[in-house]
Amino acid sequence: MKTLTFSVTIQAPRSAVFATMLDAEGYKVWTAAFCDGSYFSGSWEPGAKIHFLAPSGDGMVAQIAENRPDEYVSIRHLGEVRNGVEDTTSDKVRAWAPAYENYAFNDAPQGCTLTVTLDTLPEYEDFMQKTYPQALALLKALCERPDAA
Repeated sequence: MKTLTFSVTIQAPRSAVFATMLDAEGYKVWTAAFCDGSYFSGSWEPGAKIHFLAPSGDGMVAQIAENRPDEYVSIRHLGEVRNGVEDTTSDKVRAWAPAYENYAFNDAPQGCTLTVTLDTLPEYEDFMQKTYPQALALLKALCERPDAA
């Protein structure tokens, strides 16, 4: 497993970046870089289960390891969802789970720097290296819109 790091500075208050990133509609916008139509089901509360899903309903099952509003979110990926069934125990999943995806929100001049660290398998590294900067660019554009809150 390899840990990747990505960062973007967004000209918006970190509270707005945090809220936009976790908002159901905002999430759909910025995660379209990974899969158009992505959505989540569940809660961002610490300890809560959450599913990150493609339009087909397949995706990832995770738990919110930590959520400090406007500061930090840690997602503990536990397995996969396929055909509506969670898999957290197969050999395939146990080879990588748990894996973490962490978001740190820090003040920056006129805005916020968002730093993402995530664990990934070698076979997904190229995909993540390509799509994470695209996803963060979408989040930045969303947060910096003139009508953004």
